[in-house]
Amino acid sequence: MQQLRRRTGHRSRTPLTLTVPALLAVAFLLLPLIGILARTPWHDLVGHLTTPGTVEALRLSLLVSFWALGLSLVLGVPLAWLLARVPFRGKAFVRSLVLLPMVLPPTVGGVALLLAFGRRGLLGPYLEDWFGITLPFHTSGAVLAATFVAMPFLVISLEGALGGLRPRYEETAASLGASPVRVFLTVTMPMVAPGLLAGAALTWARALGEFGATITFAGNLPGTTQTLPLQVYLLLQEAPEAATSVSLLLLAIAMLVLIALRGRWTGTPADRTAKADAAGPDRIGADTVALRDPAGLQDAARLPDTGGLPHTTGLPDPTRNHRSTAGPETAAVPETAAVPEATAPSPAGTRELWPLHAHVTGFNQLTLDAEPGTTVAVVGPNGAGKTTLLRALLGLTTRAHARLTLGGTDVTELPPHRRGVAWVPQDGALFPHLTALANTAYGLRAHGIPRGEARHEAQEWLDRLGVGHLAHRRPGQLSGGQAQRVALARALAARPRALLLDEPLAALDQTTRARVRHTLRHHLDGFGGVCLIVTHDPVEAVALADRVLVLDDGRALQDAPPEEVTRHPRSPWVARMLGRNAWPGTTTAHGLRLADGGTLVVSDPLPPGTDALAIIAPEAVSVHPERPSGSPRNVWPGTVREITASGSRLRVLVTSDAAPDLVAEITPQAAAELGLADGTAVWTSVKATETTLVPR
Repeated sequence: MQQLRRRTGHRSRTPLTLTVPALLAVAFLLLPLIGILARTPWHDLVGHLTTPGTVEALRLSLLVSFWALGLSLVLGVPLAWLLARVPFRGKAFVRSLVLLPMVLPPTVGGVALLLAFGRRGLLGPYLEDWFGITLPFHTSGAVLAATFVAMPFLVISLEGALGGLRPRYEETAASLGASPVRVFLTVTMPMVAPGLLAGAALTWARALGEFGATITFAGNLPGTTQTLPLQVYLLLQEAPEAATSVSLLLLAIAMLVLIALRGRWTGTPADRTAKADAAGPDRIGADTVALRDPAGLQDAARLPDTGGLPHTTGLPDPTRNHRSTAGPETAAVPETAAVPEATAPSPAGTRELWPLHAHVTGFNQLTLDAEPGTTVAVVGPNGAGKTTLLRALLGLTTRAHARLTLGGTDVTELPPHRRGVAWVPQDGALFPHLTALANTAYGLRAHGIPRGEARHEAQEWLDRLGVGHLAHRRPGQLSGGQAQRVALARALAARPRALLLDEPLAALDQTTRARVRHTLRHHLDGFGGVCLIVTHDPVEAVALADRVLVLDDGRALQDAPPEEVTRHPRSPWVARMLGRNAWPGTTTAHGLRLADGGTLVVSDPLPPGTDALAIIAPEAVSVHPERPSGSPRNVWPGTVREITASGSRLRVLVTSDAAPDLVAEITPQAAAELGLADGTAVWTSVKATETTLVPR
């Protein structure tokens, strides 16, 4: 242990070449302050600070600094928002203008103000003739000078805070019906409040200590423009000890401001919301997919996306009505966690119908038509355009454009907050400064619902999703799954015309996922609009959706009922998601010429020249220690590269130079008899009758 300590201590020792200059820098900054403390006449301190001239200068300094702060807030907050949120030409130039007063000598700034607002300046004559305003040698001139040099501190601090605030919070608020002004006041500003307070404090302190621009532009008139820094300048000539006492007062004020801002100057909203985004007990990675047994009753291990290894070993029977309330999905819901069967009523007490028609151009190229009450599961590989499609329907992206009609009304030109399209992003985007109840009531309040009614309805939605007892907690006090359920309740409570869910159940554990899926299904059964759900979970797609929309590179490869997509997937990615081998190629008279070379013999070939996908179930793949003899028409040598447990069976990934990667599903006993391990040479075979060709 002592050796470990010595090694650790040696490793953390700071080099002298850095330590010595750093200590010299600290001494350089500290010695002037020590000089003030050492030379302050402590016995006369109170007398010096209570003289009429000093008291008047202090009063004037406070007046000027607070007016400068107010003016900086009025002008600087919109400017900071513009720089952080709006792309425009010349932004670098505008930011340079903001920074210029921080590097410009204050006296030069005073001269510039004089030439702009003085009696002979660019605007001064007009201000005096038209409005009777004279800025030089007036208190208003001191305010203007202090604002000129201090406002950059507010703008830079607030712009940094806004830059650290993810736009998804504001976009989600807009999708709930909040206008831009409401979003700015109720979401943006509360979330960047620490940055705003830090910038305001620094701005006030800088305005309080302003000297050069003030004396150059506004002069040094007692009771009018003679602030405390100017008083120090005069006292240095007449009473140096009194000047030291007043300097100590300004030093103390500056130190108090810095102490109050400790840890806030460089803080960003991302730092403050880290707890809200942290994984809770039921947080599950969105890039993994649950493995379920064929009956859908037992949860199995999770596998990362390996590209060639299918994710899922079993699905609910695609031929049954996936909207039924009985079966493996609901069997997993404990009786104590039962949810109400009734769906949420519409605002008027009757069910309103909102069919959807969307023609999407840009990165996404597709047309989507759906009748009221339809739920569409959107699936596809990463980068296929799933989230881009949702954002296009919301009007939140320039990457794709959607010509959107809801209930016969063209809402394409409407801003996001007036479309009636609610959105639940992947991370939920709960507002960290609001409780779960206030988050859920946000959309209702944005639509003008009275506070009491909105909170009552919000509480009902939280209860339905099993988080009603957490209503008064903030997002940072919720686990990942709890936060996701609150986000779902918030979207459902907003009474949308269309509902967009971006992997809404990815953060939930299997038991909670089944329960929330049960609740969501009941709501969607009575929902008069169209719901689009982006998902990587085949159980979720089959259980919730009436249709499955398969995207790849922004295009729609398939748009069909879940049972059709399950039986005849046209996308290799979807086939692998469903637990099947998928080989693309071109049909011949006897089978399929594979894209990577070789030929697959099938019993029911398609017309020659057709682009098709060969679907092979893992259980149809046989594994042999030697080349088999007999009926199989498709035989390839290969090497075992991965063996993964899937319920009571094993999935074996076999790679080959003669065929694409192939996954076989066998029993543990068969694997033991074959002596399978990573690197084992084997032969695989597939009967021609066990292969299905699907046109692409």
